[in-house]
Amino acid sequence: MPESTLARAQAGDEQAFSELVAGYLRELHLHCYRILGSVADAEDVVQETLLAAWQGLSRYEGRASLRAWLYRIATNRCLNALRDSSRRPQRQPPRPPFNTPEPSREGEPVWLEPIPDDLLDGIADWAREPGAQYEAKETFALAFVAALQHLPPRQRAALLLRDALGFSSAEVAGVLESSEASVNSALQRARAAMAARLPDADRDRAPLPRSARERDLAAKFASAYAADDIDAVVALLTNDAWYTMPPVTLEYQGRDAIGNFLRESSRWRGQRSQRLIPTRANGQPAFACYLYDGQAPIFRAHGLIVLTLEGDQIHAITRFVDSSVLPRFGFPRTLPE
Repeated sequence: MPESTLARAQAGDEQAFSELVAGYLRELHLHCYRILGSVADAEDVVQETLLAAWQGLSRYEGRASLRAWLYRIATNRCLNALRDSSRRPQRQPPRPPFNTPEPSREGEPVWLEPIPDDLLDGIADWAREPGAQYEAKETFALAFVAALQHLPPRQRAALLLRDALGFSSAEVAGVLESSEASVNSALQRARAAMAARLPDADRDRAPLPRSARERDLAAKFASAYAADDIDAVVALLTNDAWYTMPPVTLEYQGRDAIGNFLRESSRWRGQRSQRLIPTRANGQPAFACYLYDGQAPIFRAHGLIVLTLEGDQIHAITRFVDSSVLPRFGFPRTLPE
């Protein structure tokens, strides 16, 4: 960071400030997304962070790096946002519009959105930060971000700052205005909770992103799903696969349970056909879903599916039922017949 740029920004030069923070915007947005689970909320918090940084830049003395200073502001803005949302009346999660079979388990609602890969370009290639426990691409995978949402906010922030970004425990304590002992205790609990929710490290690795193996498996799924060939969909799953629909609390595990749910869903749709259009979310293969209207010659947006792969099988199908996420992926609300 050239000192002249910093000096100009501190003197009130907005262009210099833009140059100063430009290199951090993408990683700050990802950091806020991982804490909040929402692309839109992350964008809002990044804007708040930039405003606070601009207003407070004259007091920045350089005792910490500019990057660490920005992360401190962004993290605390995220925690404030979570605190504010917890005080509002809690939203009720939706339910599927048909009689569902008994779920494998019913958990707490997780208000999670997928993030388009366009917003992650280049981040997956970043080297692991010194002192970090995770590679960058691991920390925006859907399973990781979903597991984070089950942690208390301060544990969530501590884990990301220490294990994803490589800040020291002392630095994390400074960000969270806490003691180092308190941070280490929070990290211990957060790591145990994440280990319980994330797949074992010895499971088969997913095919490389955008590889022929990945494309072939995703195409087989899309073809079977769009054709309502439930047996073919189930044949692609691991024995312990999961089907989830955040924020719907019903969760189904195993081929039989998932197959039963998909058959009930198929009965509800009747003869209305589906279209799946490939995209990518959280570094994983995904599909925009459309369902034929039946009353007009159009297909209407019907949510987004994200696949978590394991070897040559599918370990998780995550069905986002809220179609409002589709415009972020560049998809319209309707398609012509």
